[in-house]
Amino acid sequence: MKYQNIENKLFINHRKNFNKHLKNNSLAILNSNDEFPRSGDQNFLFKQNCDLFYLSGIDQEDTVLLLYPDCPNPLYREVLFLRQTNEHIKVWEGHKYTKAMAESASGIKNIYWIADFDNILHSIITYAEHIYLNTNENDNKAYTVAYRDIRFIGEMKAKYPLHHYERAAPIMRQLRETKSEGEVQLVQKACDITRDAFIRVLKFTKPEVTEYEIEAEIIHEFIRQQATGHAYPPIIASGNNANILHYGDNNQICKDNEVILMDFGAEYANYNADLSRTIPVNGKFTPRQKSVYKAVQHVLQESIKLMKPGILGSDYNQQTGELMTEQLVGLKLISMEEVKNQNPGYPAYKKYFMHGISHHLGLDVHDFANRYIPFQEGNLLTCEPGIYIPAEGFGIRLENNIVLTADGNIDLMANTPIEAEEIEEIMNSSTL
Repeated sequence: MKYQNIENKLFINHRKNFNKHLKNNSLAILNSNDEFPRSGDQNFLFKQNCDLFYLSGIDQEDTVLLLYPDCPNPLYREVLFLRQTNEHIKVWEGHKYTKAMAESASGIKNIYWIADFDNILHSIITYAEHIYLNTNENDNKAYTVAYRDIRFIGEMKAKYPLHHYERAAPIMRQLRETKSEGEVQLVQKACDITRDAFIRVLKFTKPEVTEYEIEAEIIHEFIRQQATGHAYPPIIASGNNANILHYGDNNQICKDNEVILMDFGAEYANYNADLSRTIPVNGKFTPRQKSVYKAVQHVLQESIKLMKPGILGSDYNQQTGELMTEQLVGLKLISMEEVKNQNPGYPAYKKYFMHGISHHLGLDVHDFANRYIPFQEGNLLTCEPGIYIPAEGFGIRLENNIVLTADGNIDLMANTPIEAEEIEEIMNSSTL
């Protein structure tokens, strides 16, 4: 890992909170992610299972966490199983956790090699009544690949068919949507690195640079500051490319008088930032670009004020849609007549602002949360309004990351340049 060591108190507390949600005499097992094959003898870059990391802090393949708070043998109430390293692995792959290192990272004292898992599990599972297993329960996407958790469920039910099996995912959803102070600090670090990358881009950008050169500046700053890399594939969308919401080619030349919509974020210690900014290629917005920019910024500022504990996400989107409607009328993109006659299921503003304004953020960029539960204290949310005008060849999106607290919202990107005049000043007064 490139990032600094994390105090294991964070993961100890996460396990305590998880255990409180288990039924009496329950055993829970969580697996690391697969190493997915790429081609030939290569794998894709390993990314840890977010739930396993949340409960253990272990960032390594072939890892299993077993939690059995009521186990009659105290040795097996909290157990971590690791891939055993050897001289061959040391030479070819380098660092792997020793037992002492894993104990320091996780706060778990009972650590065994993965080869011991089956025997230890078999020695205690007959005493447990319920078995909690994990899956990726995401209502935005259905996965067709039989990943490790799915295969493990089949193996467990074949070996131990008469146990009561339970879902760990609802517990993880409830826990992960409320961020602890330690988690917020890690996201703040990711946001700070993202800010520095954005400032680097402001100092670098000029007419005739390519989108991929800007992407290169971003990853340079990320890696320089110990981020793992991109939190998600970056969007560097100049000109009309900004009207493709998930544009990712990043291969065009940035032309004079265009604007560039950028959506990127650093991943630090598996926690993610998610930033959107739009800048003028030549360092100066045109009057029309600036008027649209100011409209989006107004919606952002007012939407952050509306983002409060107790409001449902659907109601929040409706209220921010009303803010956007007002701005689009002012820009003469829609008329009051269109608003009056709009289809409630597809309001007039959706022609120019077609996506939702917010999502949860954390270990996943679109983090684990229940969309039918109101926002609450400790939620970490994005706020990302945009206006997209294909007929005029540009789009504007702005996005910050917000923590909800009892004392008001905390903007983790408050120190990232956003005022149009500040962006112009940096672009025209500095060089890389």
